[in-house]
Amino acid sequence: MTLKSKLFWSALSGIASAAAGLAIAEVIALVIAPPSSPLVAVGSLVIDLAPTWAKDFAIAVFGTNDKLFLLTLIAVLLAALAAAAGVLELIKAPWGLVVFGVIGGIATIAVTTREQSTASWAIPSVVGMMGAALMLYRIVRKLSVWTANAQTAKGKVEQRAIGVSRRDFFIYIASTAVGAAVIGVGARAVNATAMAATAVRKAIKLPAPAVAAPPIPEGAALDVEGITPLITPNADFYRIDTALQVPSVDANDWSLRVTGMVENPITITFDELLDLPLTEKNLTLMCVSNEIGGNLTGNATWLGYPIHEILKRAKPQAGADMVLSHSIDGFTAGTPLEILQEEDRDCFLAVGMNGEPLPPEHGFPVRMVVPGLYGYVSATKWVVELELTTYDRSRAYWTDRGWSAKGPVKTCSRIDVPTGLQTLDKGKVPIAGIAWAQHTGIDGVEVRVDDGEWMPARLANPISDDTWVQWVFDWDAPSGTHVIEARATDKSGTIQSGEFAPVAPNGAEGWHAIRLEVA
Repeated sequence: MTLKSKLFWSALSGIASAAAGLAIAEVIALVIAPPSSPLVAVGSLVIDLAPTWAKDFAIAVFGTNDKLFLLTLIAVLLAALAAAAGVLELIKAPWGLVVFGVIGGIATIAVTTREQSTASWAIPSVVGMMGAALMLYRIVRKLSVWTANAQTAKGKVEQRAIGVSRRDFFIYIASTAVGAAVIGVGARAVNATAMAATAVRKAIKLPAPAVAAPPIPEGAALDVEGITPLITPNADFYRIDTALQVPSVDANDWSLRVTGMVENPITITFDELLDLPLTEKNLTLMCVSNEIGGNLTGNATWLGYPIHEILKRAKPQAGADMVLSHSIDGFTAGTPLEILQEEDRDCFLAVGMNGEPLPPEHGFPVRMVVPGLYGYVSATKWVVELELTTYDRSRAYWTDRGWSAKGPVKTCSRIDVPTGLQTLDKGKVPIAGIAWAQHTGIDGVEVRVDDGEWMPARLANPISDDTWVQWVFDWDAPSGTHVIEARATDKSGTIQSGEFAPVAPNGAEGWHAIRLEVA
């Protein structure tokens, strides 16, 4: 057997052993607690430790698939380490087992430092690592026998020994790999399902709102093919958060605590929240990572209870200026107290989204919805605590990583149709899209072609100042290559800035532009 072959089979042995250990860990995590999965815990730790530029890059390049990218990256890195462990175990035992021990130690640290973790959460990582090490030891021993027989073979007896040892190795590594794939993938799927949905959610019947959303006004939706719809279906609503795997929260066990600088700390259960007079509103949410022209925004019909009413009951103390909201997964967001206290701003503890209980990935059973602020400072999912504090005393998850503290949404517009790099026939062409200036409202949208004069677009009737509005400009398109730009003006007279600014630290700026060909 050549050296190259030895290295190949030893590397494959390491990968198969690691897969087996991970499969064992996933199965045990089903019994202990779904969040104790080492794969999820390590991914979550990477998210927490990742610098801002890395997070921005992942979202800019992969959008809502950023978590899939992260899991794939971790899997590739784990495979590389496992392959190295296999080679080391063959040529310099027991260093391959030491590598597995280090990997298991990192996973154990990642699991036991997660929010709400217990000592038992370490069991999947520890047992999985031990299983991987045992598999590696046994597979490499069989590979060593095959290698030794191949090196000393001189006659038929030795050739027969080679065949036996080679077959023994292949059977062992193949059964390990297949077993790991079947058990691991199955356990991961069940684990993800257990985290993502519960029978309790399916059984919940939301009460009718005490204050229903006003009817969508006539003329709010423009008849333009390809324009963003007024209401975003739940399945299409963007998801950007720090949870690598969706937390599983039983509504029967959920409660919200209002703590910190309050005269009257309170706790409210899910049933108590549903018994309150709920309000329904159409509101737009916006991620601060939304690039100019990006799709990290959505408009939905939310059902919830006004946060200012909860704060009235808790009675904030003098000096408090921030509400630090805590998610069940450890995420925090800092929201200005004065904004949450505004009675004319629809800041909700939301329980419903587009006529159904919140989907698990959008915060079931309860999340915050705050119009006019980017989500990183306001839209906490799976919320379990509102802590009244001060900006001087406390820092939230993203502000602790260099983002601005208050994050007001900026006036902006987007071109939906036509799409960039599209070839059109000359003649009448609708240029259309959406614009937003939350809690201020859009006064107008303008379009210009090839750095020409700005020309007014026609606005649809807005649902409210807290939602996006559709717009259209009828363009008589001449032949050639053209650049189309759009900008919005809000009701305060502020014109959307044309100066480029990146998403960090407080939201992107610039005019959305597309380039297209007209035949």
